[in-house]
Amino acid sequence: MTEKIENEERLARPLVRLAKLVGIGTSYIGQSNDYHEIDDDVLVAVLAALGVDASNDEAVETSIRTVLDERHRRLVPPTVLHAVGVQDSVLVNTGIMEVPSASITLENGQEYHGELTVGAGDGSPSYMLDGKFLANASIQLPADLPAGYHTLHITVDGRSEDATLISAPERISLLEAMEDQQLWGWMAQLYSIRSRGSWGVGDYADLKTMLVEAKKKTNADFILVNPLHAGEPVSPLTPSPYLPISRRFINFTYIRPEYVEEYGDLDEQTKSQVDGLHDQADPLNGDAQIIDRDAMWRLKMRALWLIYKAGRSAARQARFEEFKARVGTELESYATWCLCYDKWGAPSVDPNSWNSRLNRDSDEVQALRQQFPDTLDFYRWLEWIAAEQLEDAQRAAKDAGMAIGIMSDMAVGVHPVGSDVWWNPERFAKGATVGAPPDYFNQQGQDWSQPPLNPIELENTGYKVYRDMVHGMFANAGAVRIDHILGLFRLWWIPEGKSAKNGAYVYYDSEIMMGILAIESARAGGVVVGEDLGVVPEYVVKSLGRHGVLGCAVEWFEQSDGEFRPPVKWREYALASVDTHDLPPAAGYLAYEHVKIRERLHLLDTSVEEFQASAVKEHNAMLSMLVDNGYLDPQLITDEQANEQAIVESLHRALKDSPSKLLAAAIVDAVGERRAQNQPGTDNEYPNWRVPLADGKGDVVPLEELFDNPRLQSLANIMNE
Repeated sequence: MTEKIENEERLARPLVRLAKLVGIGTSYIGQSNDYHEIDDDVLVAVLAALGVDASNDEAVETSIRTVLDERHRRLVPPTVLHAVGVQDSVLVNTGIMEVPSASITLENGQEYHGELTVGAGDGSPSYMLDGKFLANASIQLPADLPAGYHTLHITVDGRSEDATLISAPERISLLEAMEDQQLWGWMAQLYSIRSRGSWGVGDYADLKTMLVEAKKKTNADFILVNPLHAGEPVSPLTPSPYLPISRRFINFTYIRPEYVEEYGDLDEQTKSQVDGLHDQADPLNGDAQIIDRDAMWRLKMRALWLIYKAGRSAARQARFEEFKARVGTELESYATWCLCYDKWGAPSVDPNSWNSRLNRDSDEVQALRQQFPDTLDFYRWLEWIAAEQLEDAQRAAKDAGMAIGIMSDMAVGVHPVGSDVWWNPERFAKGATVGAPPDYFNQQGQDWSQPPLNPIELENTGYKVYRDMVHGMFANAGAVRIDHILGLFRLWWIPEGKSAKNGAYVYYDSEIMMGILAIESARAGGVVVGEDLGVVPEYVVKSLGRHGVLGCAVEWFEQSDGEFRPPVKWREYALASVDTHDLPPAAGYLAYEHVKIRERLHLLDTSVEEFQASAVKEHNAMLSMLVDNGYLDPQLITDEQANEQAIVESLHRALKDSPSKLLAAAIVDAVGERRAQNQPGTDNEYPNWRVPLADGKGDVVPLEELFDNPRLQSLANIMNE
């Protein structure tokens, strides 16, 4: 049996020591409990992406010394975490016999007047730097320090340094409504659900209707939607909501033009033009085969320009100006990128592309802003309107009685040539993308093409980019689901030019990011759910539980040694569901749609026959669990096709038996849809994120009929039992 830890000889190698020093994992355990050691060339490339030279033996030794020197040269780490209600401490680097002093400026600008005492260090050996021996001392951080993002000031021997002091609750509190009962809601791909008022793609007005109707007609307390992060300003639009242009802002292509306040004040001619554009888009709503975002946006964008150019009242303009002032530079980053895209074309990785040649301070960029002030302001306006409409949807959900309302989904990363990367390239690693090693979803591994946030830069900047992003997510949501929450602990970095199999895990300070989640969720009165599926180390599971972050329990994944665990044995702190957006709906999965897709797209490392046999075995094991625990009449499985709805409902009846605090039923399962929304590891080989909502017969299910659908009502009755 292969040893599952690195031996002492490997651990003593300078390259391995350097990698571990900066947070790179030099080995890992795969999904099948298989042990892997990372090749040297991969470690060298990942170190380079972090800005660390390991190109030869001499460079490795120099980099080790440089990293250690930089850490000891600082008086205090650039970001410090404190637990509210606990007296803890931070180490300060000092010279021998030097005594530090400290003060704190609170987030609101006031000085903290409590006592900050100096204590002994941790007893570490002294460190020689620039001919001087360094030791350390500790500064006691008081228990009564309030939650927030403060500034810690340290002075030693006339030298001063500041650090971001993140004071966070130790745990995210449950909503009162969740303390002694379960809440349940729907999972929906917003773009796929259209109404008569839609422009071919589901929008924020549709979301508002869905939320209110879901509470009124099914007593649901939330709707988990696909990520609503910002996208491109002009066609072609990226289909995947998990490859956004910016995670700081929301997608303005989901705006409903007729719901913009100024639409009601348009003159007859302009209103007629807007209505005529909607009439052109209307046929898109009946297409059951494909979501055509580009056709939608070409029409909708013209309508929104007409509304924007019509102007606003003084009061509305004042609100717009307040929005621009409040969001500030971050808004300028996205709006400017949109303007450049609009006038110069799509950015690309080509070195001659505008995004490669120019940066935010380039004269050409500044000249473009001055040349087209209206277009620049239009993109600011679109973001304001989108935020208004999403806020309106969440307010309507709460007014309707939903305990949570919108559960937003946070993507893992951003588009490599998007606004976040272009405006602030220093925040991201260069020469690596994020993905996943080989696993059940894709036996060849996955490359998501997204540049990872640089953990060194995160620490140096007080995690501001992450703080702003989480704050923005909670601004219009009652809960946030974090896709691949393992990314707060470690991310699979794939060096440029390598396959998805040839990467390494880079580790992040999860305690700090959990602290930020605790601060922002407490301020919003919200819930945090972490998608923790796949290979999740035990320490991650324990950390999520300790911090009050709910994990995910998916019925098709809750198995061990070929048998499914009855839901009564699942975790309490979880969002439980039958399936996910990376699987076909329940009806499709029972009909082996996942096997057919992978065979058709050549995604299998094994033979089709072997994979089919494993799928049949899994299928039968699930039915056995349902029958053995009384969720399914065994007579029904003699003709599965005829009893499809009953079997799907039995999966949800089982779900109801779990102790999980949150339960979710998929809209696609409620109407009998069979088609998968996404096949991991593919791009245009499969119409990912472009499948409209349809029933088992392939007919479009419009929003006006959705919550009165007999099959949906039948499933809702089970969820309300």
